[in-house]
Amino acid sequence: MFDLHPAGQADQTRLGLGLAALGRPGYINLGRDRDLGAARSIEDLRERAFAVLDAGWAAGIRYLDAARSYGLAESFLADWLTVRSIGSGDVVVGSKWGYTYTAGWAVGADVNEVKDHSLATLRRQLPESQALLGPWLRLYQVHSATLDSGILDDQEVLRALGTARDDGLAIGLSVSGPGQADTIRRALDVRVAGDALFDAVQATWNVLEPTAGTALREAHAAGLAVIVKEALANGRTLQGDVAASLTTIVEGASPDAVAIAAALAQSWSEIVLSGAVTPAQLASNVRADAITLDDDQLARLAGLAEDPATYWATRSRLAWA
Repeated sequence: MFDLHPAGQADQTRLGLGLAALGRPGYINLGRDRDLGAARSIEDLRERAFAVLDAGWAAGIRYLDAARSYGLAESFLADWLTVRSIGSGDVVVGSKWGYTYTAGWAVGADVNEVKDHSLATLRRQLPESQALLGPWLRLYQVHSATLDSGILDDQEVLRALGTARDDGLAIGLSVSGPGQADTIRRALDVRVAGDALFDAVQATWNVLEPTAGTALREAHAAGLAVIVKEALANGRTLQGDVAASLTTIVEGASPDAVAIAAALAQSWSEIVLSGAVTPAQLASNVRADAITLDDDQLARLAGLAEDPATYWATRSRLAWA
Protein backbone atom coordinates (compact mmCIF):
# COMPACT_ATOMS: atom_id res chain seq x y z
CA MET A 1 0.00 0.00 0.00
CA PHE A 2 1.26 3.48 -0.86
CA ASP A 3 2.24 5.22 2.38
CA LEU A 4 0.72 8.67 2.79
CA HIS A 5 2.88 9.29 5.85
CA PRO A 6 6.59 10.11 5.52
CA ALA A 7 8.85 7.79 7.46
CA GLY A 8 10.61 8.92 10.61
CA GLN A 9 8.33 11.89 11.31
CA ALA A 10 7.25 11.95 14.95
CA ASP A 11 3.90 13.30 16.11
CA GLN A 12 2.22 13.17 12.71
CA THR A 13 -1.50 13.73 12.56
CA ARG A 14 -3.81 11.79 10.24
CA LEU A 15 -5.09 15.10 8.96
CA GLY A 16 -3.81 16.42 5.66
CA LEU A 17 -4.13 19.90 4.21
CA GLY A 18 -6.02 20.45 0.97
CA LEU A 19 -5.26 23.66 -0.92
CA ALA A 20 -8.43 23.93 -3.00
CA ALA A 21 -9.59 26.99 -1.06
CA LEU A 22 -6.15 28.58 -0.66
CA GLY A 23 -4.88 28.66 -4.23
CA ARG A 24 -7.55 30.82 -5.90
CA PRO A 25 -9.76 33.74 -4.84
CA GLY A 26 -13.10 31.98 -5.39
CA TYR A 27 -14.35 28.62 -4.19
CA ILE A 28 -17.62 26.95 -3.13
CA ASN A 29 -17.02 26.72 0.63
CA LEU A 30 -19.71 28.46 2.65
CA GLY A 31 -18.55 31.40 4.77
CA ARG A 32 -15.77 32.35 2.37
CA ASP A 33 -16.61 36.08 2.50
CA ARG A 34 -16.22 35.96 6.27
CA ASP A 35 -13.00 33.95 6.09
CA LEU A 36 -11.22 35.89 3.35
CA GLY A 37 -12.92 39.26 3.10
CA ALA A 38 -11.59 41.41 0.28
CA ALA A 39 -7.95 40.32 0.67
CA ARG A 40 -7.78 38.09 -2.41
CA SER A 41 -4.87 39.31 -4.49
CA ILE A 42 -2.22 36.81 -5.53
CA GLU A 43 0.07 38.10 -2.80
CA ASP A 44 -2.76 37.99 -0.22
CA LEU A 45 -3.48 34.34 -1.02
CA ARG A 46 0.21 33.45 -1.10
CA GLU A 47 0.71 34.93 2.39
CA ARG A 48 -2.41 33.16 3.63
CA ALA A 49 -1.24 29.84 2.15
CA PHE A 50 2.13 30.23 3.87
CA ALA A 51 0.44 30.99 7.21
CA VAL A 52 -1.83 27.94 7.01
CA LEU A 53 0.98 25.68 5.78
CA ASP A 54 3.16 26.88 8.67
CA ALA A 55 0.35 26.11 11.11
CA GLY A 56 -0.16 22.71 9.52
CA TRP A 57 3.52 21.84 9.77
CA ALA A 58 3.55 22.84 13.44
CA ALA A 59 0.46 20.67 14.03
CA GLY A 60 2.09 17.59 12.50
CA ILE A 61 0.40 17.68 9.08
CA ARG A 62 2.64 15.94 6.57
CA TYR A 63 0.27 15.21 3.66
CA LEU A 64 -0.37 18.19 1.36
CA ASP A 65 -2.87 18.08 -1.50
CA ALA A 66 -3.08 20.35 -4.56
CA ALA A 67 -4.25 20.26 -8.19
CA ARG A 68 -3.50 21.96 -11.48
CA SER A 69 -6.93 23.62 -11.33
CA TYR A 70 -6.51 25.09 -7.85
CA GLY A 71 -5.33 28.41 -9.23
CA LEU A 72 -1.76 28.96 -7.98
CA ALA A 73 -1.91 26.28 -5.28
CA GLU A 74 0.96 24.24 -6.70
CA SER A 75 3.08 27.39 -7.06
CA PHE A 76 2.33 28.56 -3.50
CA LEU A 77 3.11 25.10 -2.16
CA ALA A 78 6.36 24.85 -4.11
CA ASP A 79 7.45 28.27 -2.83
CA TRP A 80 6.66 27.29 0.76
CA LEU A 81 8.50 23.98 0.53
CA THR A 82 11.55 25.77 -0.84
CA VAL A 83 11.53 28.77 1.51
CA ARG A 84 10.98 26.59 4.58
CA SER A 85 13.66 24.10 3.43
CA ILE A 86 11.29 21.13 3.72
CA GLY A 87 13.04 17.95 2.59
CA SER A 88 11.45 15.82 -0.08
CA GLY A 89 11.28 12.94 2.39
CA ASP A 90 9.66 15.03 5.11
CA VAL A 91 6.24 15.40 3.48
CA VAL A 92 4.03 13.57 1.01
CA VAL A 93 2.67 15.85 -1.70
CA GLY A 94 -0.21 14.84 -3.93
CA SER A 95 -1.56 16.76 -6.90
CA LYS A 96 -4.12 16.16 -9.64
CA TRP A 97 -4.61 16.58 -13.36
CA GLY A 98 -7.68 16.75 -15.57
CA TYR A 99 -9.12 20.21 -14.84
CA THR A 100 -7.79 23.56 -16.05
CA TYR A 101 -8.33 26.75 -14.04
CA THR A 102 -10.05 29.32 -16.26
CA ALA A 103 -11.30 32.07 -13.90
CA GLY A 104 -8.31 34.38 -14.46
CA TRP A 105 -8.14 35.21 -10.73
CA ALA A 106 -11.69 36.57 -10.81
CA VAL A 107 -14.44 35.78 -8.32
CA GLY A 108 -17.73 34.97 -9.99
CA ALA A 109 -16.32 34.06 -13.39
CA ASP A 110 -18.78 32.38 -15.73
CA VAL A 111 -16.50 29.31 -15.93
CA ASN A 112 -14.01 28.60 -13.13
CA GLU A 113 -12.49 25.37 -14.41
CA VAL A 114 -12.79 23.07 -17.41
CA LYS A 115 -12.66 19.28 -17.16
CA ASP A 116 -10.68 17.36 -19.78
CA HIS A 117 -9.28 13.87 -19.14
CA SER A 118 -7.65 13.54 -22.55
CA LEU A 119 -4.13 12.27 -23.17
CA ALA A 120 -3.18 15.74 -24.39
CA THR A 121 -4.18 17.26 -21.05
CA LEU A 122 -2.22 14.66 -19.11
CA ARG A 123 0.84 15.24 -21.29
CA ARG A 124 0.56 18.99 -20.67
CA GLN A 125 -0.29 19.02 -16.98
CA LEU A 126 2.01 16.31 -15.62
CA PRO A 127 5.20 18.17 -16.68
CA GLU A 128 3.70 21.40 -15.28
CA SER A 129 3.15 19.77 -11.88
CA GLN A 130 6.58 18.15 -11.94
CA ALA A 131 8.30 21.41 -12.86
CA LEU A 132 6.80 23.11 -9.82
CA LEU A 133 6.78 20.34 -7.23
CA GLY A 134 9.84 18.39 -8.35
CA PRO A 135 11.06 15.81 -5.84
CA TRP A 136 8.22 16.53 -3.40
CA LEU A 137 5.53 15.22 -5.78
CA ARG A 138 4.78 11.64 -4.74
CA LEU A 139 1.15 11.06 -5.77
CA TYR A 140 -0.52 12.14 -9.01
CA GLN A 141 -4.29 11.73 -9.22
CA VAL A 142 -6.95 11.79 -11.90
CA HIS A 143 -9.09 14.74 -10.84
CA SER A 144 -12.75 13.80 -10.31
CA ALA A 145 -12.86 10.59 -12.33
CA THR A 146 -16.35 9.45 -13.25
CA LEU A 147 -17.64 6.55 -15.30
CA ASP A 148 -19.20 8.83 -17.89
CA SER A 149 -15.95 10.71 -18.50
CA GLY A 150 -14.50 7.54 -20.00
CA ILE A 151 -11.15 7.99 -18.26
CA LEU A 152 -11.13 4.48 -16.81
CA ASP A 153 -11.54 2.95 -20.28
CA ASP A 154 -9.11 5.20 -22.17
CA GLN A 155 -6.23 2.81 -22.81
CA GLU A 156 -3.87 5.53 -24.08
CA VAL A 157 -4.31 7.58 -20.92
CA LEU A 158 -4.08 4.53 -18.68
CA ARG A 159 -0.85 3.42 -20.35
CA ALA A 160 0.60 6.92 -19.92
CA LEU A 161 -0.32 6.83 -16.23
CA GLY A 162 1.30 3.41 -16.01
CA THR A 163 4.49 4.88 -17.46
CA ALA A 164 4.41 7.66 -14.88
CA ARG A 165 4.04 5.02 -12.18
CA ASP A 166 6.99 3.08 -13.60
CA ASP A 167 8.97 6.32 -13.40
CA GLY A 168 8.33 6.54 -9.66
CA LEU A 169 5.02 8.35 -9.15
CA ALA A 170 2.18 6.77 -7.21
CA ILE A 171 -1.05 7.04 -9.24
CA GLY A 172 -4.42 7.81 -7.72
CA LEU A 173 -7.84 9.12 -8.57
CA SER A 174 -10.27 11.44 -6.88
CA VAL A 175 -13.99 10.88 -7.27
CA SER A 176 -17.07 13.00 -6.82
CA GLY A 177 -20.81 12.89 -7.27
CA PRO A 178 -23.53 10.32 -6.55
CA GLY A 179 -21.68 7.65 -8.56
CA GLN A 180 -18.54 7.68 -6.40
CA ALA A 181 -18.91 4.08 -5.26
CA ASP A 182 -19.33 2.74 -8.81
CA THR A 183 -16.28 4.69 -10.00
CA ILE A 184 -14.15 3.39 -7.12
CA ARG A 185 -15.12 -0.21 -7.84
CA ARG A 186 -14.41 0.20 -11.55
CA ALA A 187 -11.00 1.69 -10.72
CA LEU A 188 -10.11 -1.39 -8.67
CA ASP A 189 -10.35 -3.45 -11.87
CA VAL A 190 -8.09 -1.22 -13.98
CA ARG A 191 -4.88 -2.96 -15.02
CA VAL A 192 -1.91 -1.78 -17.03
CA ALA A 193 0.47 -4.47 -18.27
CA GLY A 194 -1.28 -6.87 -15.91
CA ASP A 195 -0.79 -4.81 -12.76
CA ALA A 196 -3.35 -2.79 -10.82
CA LEU A 197 -2.84 0.87 -11.77
CA PHE A 198 -4.13 2.84 -8.81
CA ASP A 199 -2.31 3.28 -5.53
CA ALA A 200 -4.74 5.69 -3.86
CA VAL A 201 -8.29 7.01 -3.98
CA GLN A 202 -9.63 10.32 -2.71
CA ALA A 203 -13.38 10.60 -2.15
CA THR A 204 -16.01 12.76 -0.53
CA TRP A 205 -17.17 11.29 2.75
CA ASN A 206 -18.90 13.18 5.53
CA VAL A 207 -21.74 12.79 7.99
CA LEU A 208 -24.22 14.12 5.41
CA GLU A 209 -22.95 11.93 2.54
CA PRO A 210 -21.36 8.67 3.76
CA THR A 211 -22.47 6.40 0.91
CA ALA A 212 -18.99 5.87 -0.55
CA GLY A 213 -17.91 4.21 2.68
CA THR A 214 -18.44 0.60 1.66
CA ALA A 215 -16.55 1.06 -1.62
CA LEU A 216 -13.75 2.86 0.23
CA ARG A 217 -13.51 -0.08 2.62
CA GLU A 218 -13.16 -2.36 -0.41
CA ALA A 219 -10.48 -0.09 -1.88
CA HIS A 220 -8.56 -0.12 1.39
CA ALA A 221 -8.79 -3.92 1.53
CA ALA A 222 -7.47 -4.05 -2.04
CA GLY A 223 -4.38 -2.09 -0.97
CA LEU A 224 -5.28 1.46 -2.00
CA ALA A 225 -4.49 4.35 0.32
CA VAL A 226 -7.72 6.24 1.13
CA ILE A 227 -7.95 10.03 1.43
CA VAL A 228 -11.17 11.70 2.60
CA LYS A 229 -12.07 15.09 1.16
CA GLU A 230 -14.93 17.45 1.98
CA ALA A 231 -15.32 16.10 5.51
CA LEU A 232 -17.09 19.36 6.39
CA ALA A 233 -19.39 19.20 3.34
CA ASN A 234 -18.07 22.52 2.00
CA GLY A 235 -19.00 24.18 5.29
CA ARG A 236 -22.54 22.85 5.54
CA THR A 237 -21.70 20.95 8.73
CA LEU A 238 -20.81 24.26 10.38
CA GLN A 239 -24.25 25.82 10.00
CA GLY A 240 -27.71 25.52 11.47
CA ASP A 241 -29.20 22.29 12.77
CA VAL A 242 -26.31 20.13 11.58
CA ALA A 243 -23.76 22.15 13.56
CA ALA A 244 -26.03 22.11 16.61
CA SER A 245 -26.40 18.33 16.37
CA LEU A 246 -22.65 17.81 16.10
CA THR A 247 -21.93 19.86 19.22
CA THR A 248 -24.64 17.96 21.09
CA ILE A 249 -23.13 14.59 20.17
CA VAL A 250 -19.71 15.54 21.58
CA GLU A 251 -20.15 18.02 24.39
CA GLY A 252 -17.68 20.86 24.37
CA ALA A 253 -16.32 20.11 20.88
CA SER A 254 -16.65 22.35 17.84
CA PRO A 255 -18.77 21.02 14.96
CA ASP A 256 -15.80 20.92 12.58
CA ALA A 257 -13.77 18.78 14.98
CA VAL A 258 -16.67 16.35 15.44
CA ALA A 259 -17.29 16.05 11.70
CA ILE A 260 -13.60 15.38 11.02
CA ALA A 261 -13.43 12.95 13.95
CA ALA A 262 -16.27 11.00 12.31
CA ALA A 263 -14.15 10.59 9.17
CA LEU A 264 -11.07 9.67 11.19
CA ALA A 265 -13.12 7.00 12.97
CA GLN A 266 -13.67 5.06 9.74
CA SER A 267 -11.31 2.07 9.74
CA TRP A 268 -10.44 2.55 6.07
CA SER A 269 -9.52 6.25 6.19
CA GLU A 270 -5.83 7.07 6.33
CA ILE A 271 -5.81 10.81 5.66
CA VAL A 272 -8.67 13.25 6.20
CA LEU A 273 -8.14 16.59 4.49
CA SER A 274 -8.64 19.90 6.21
CA GLY A 275 -9.65 22.69 3.86
CA ALA A 276 -8.83 25.42 6.37
CA VAL A 277 -8.05 28.92 5.12
CA THR A 278 -6.93 30.40 8.44
CA PRO A 279 -4.55 29.09 11.12
CA ALA A 280 -7.41 29.29 13.63
CA GLN A 281 -9.61 27.06 11.48
CA LEU A 282 -6.79 24.59 11.13
CA ALA A 283 -6.17 24.52 14.87
CA SER A 284 -9.86 23.77 15.41
CA ASN A 285 -9.83 21.02 12.76
CA VAL A 286 -6.78 19.35 14.34
CA ARG A 287 -8.64 19.01 17.64
CA ALA A 288 -10.47 16.14 15.96
CA ASP A 289 -7.40 14.04 16.73
CA ALA A 290 -8.29 14.13 20.43
CA ILE A 291 -11.88 12.97 19.95
CA THR A 292 -12.71 9.27 20.28
CA LEU A 293 -16.25 8.45 19.24
CA ASP A 294 -18.11 5.54 20.82
CA ASP A 295 -20.68 3.34 19.07
CA ASP A 296 -23.61 5.41 20.31
CA GLN A 297 -22.08 8.64 19.05
CA LEU A 298 -21.27 7.08 15.68
CA ALA A 299 -24.85 5.85 15.40
CA ARG A 300 -26.16 9.33 16.13
CA LEU A 301 -23.82 10.79 13.52
CA ALA A 302 -25.10 8.25 10.99
CA GLY A 303 -28.56 9.65 11.54
CA LEU A 304 -27.51 12.96 9.99
CA ALA A 305 -27.05 11.46 6.52
CA GLU A 306 -29.05 12.96 3.66
CA ASP A 307 -30.42 11.30 0.57
CA PRO A 308 -27.39 11.25 -1.78
CA ALA A 309 -29.31 12.81 -4.67
CA THR A 310 -30.35 15.68 -2.39
CA TYR A 311 -26.82 16.11 -1.10
CA TRP A 312 -25.20 16.32 -4.53
CA ALA A 313 -27.95 18.55 -5.92
CA THR A 314 -27.37 20.94 -3.03
CA ARG A 315 -23.60 20.87 -3.59
CA SER A 316 -24.05 21.62 -7.29
CA ARG A 317 -25.90 24.80 -6.37
CA LEU A 318 -23.17 26.19 -4.11
CA ALA A 319 -21.91 29.48 -5.52
CA TRP A 320 -18.27 30.31 -6.16
CA ALA A 321 -17.59 33.21 -3.83
